[in-house]
Amino acid sequence: MRNRQRGSQLGLLLLASQVFQLGLNNIPPITLAVLALNVYLYLFPAAPLFQACVSVQQAYWFKDWRRLLLSPLHHADDWHLYFNMVSFLWKGRRLEQRLGGPWFLYLLSVFSLLTGLVYLVLEALLTELMQDQSYSMACAVGFSGVLFALKVLNNHYYPGSVTYVMGLPVSSRYASWVELVLIHITSPGTSFVGHLSGILVGLLYTTGPLKKIMKKCAGFVTSNGYNSQPGAYYRSSGYSGYTGTGRGLSGNYQYAPGYTADASYTGGLTEEEQLEEAIRNSLNDRGQTRQRGAPPPYGFHLSEDARTEQIRQMRLRRFDR
Repeated sequence: MRNRQRGSQLGLLLLASQVFQLGLNNIPPITLAVLALNVYLYLFPAAPLFQACVSVQQAYWFKDWRRLLLSPLHHADDWHLYFNMVSFLWKGRRLEQRLGGPWFLYLLSVFSLLTGLVYLVLEALLTELMQDQSYSMACAVGFSGVLFALKVLNNHYYPGSVTYVMGLPVSSRYASWVELVLIHITSPGTSFVGHLSGILVGLLYTTGPLKKIMKKCAGFVTSNGYNSQPGAYYRSSGYSGYTGTGRGLSGNYQYAPGYTADASYTGGLTEEEQLEEAIRNSLNDRGQTRQRGAPPPYGFHLSEDARTEQIRQMRLRRFDR
């Protein structure tokens, strides 16, 4: 590991400016941690770029599979890092608030590996179809593939919006494809296959079997009060974290402070106020059911005589101690 020495690092300074302008408190923890990791590995790379990039030749022929882990977290220069991380800030904030931190971290880990694997498969196919070994030697590095996968997810969870791609208004449904083509035209040095791999991984999640596979593999995921069943985070309609409606909280995930959707579920109450309201409603419900002569609310349907007899037996046992 060695310190990176190059240029004025203007891209890095602009990224720091963006982060502090946004405010560290306004960036969810997983998003902030992944951003910090990318910056750290840019300043102190775990390996030189030619040893961190992923290609069919290096990963498959020479069995250097660690490149699948290194390539998404290393960047060619400060501007490469800047544009990727600014894009990740916007996507990460929205998706982490919606999906929850533990699942978002799991999602990033899976996407990072799968994007590299899909990239290898596509490059190997191109090598066979075109009979050109240069495709197998093409080495890719950077977080862009993961960002394209996240873009597909973002458009899936927030449909119907209009995205501006290089100043052109595009429906969010087609934004990923339009951006893929335009970036390749305006920046020929970028990896078209790497970006395409990210889109395919995102589609595997939103319309393919990847989400179901991840849910089955992550049934044990639980952290800081999040529901251990991943189904609570993901629903086919796109709404996540809540399992019902009403004034009180009906799920375990809570949006970050200031998130507008919170008021529609919690009535604008703080966590403490929600707890007090739930206790108050529970006590009121119990009192009302008792006054109407209805059975107790927890599934015990004892008659009045049975309850009297039960109390008498408890008192007798108390004096027999």
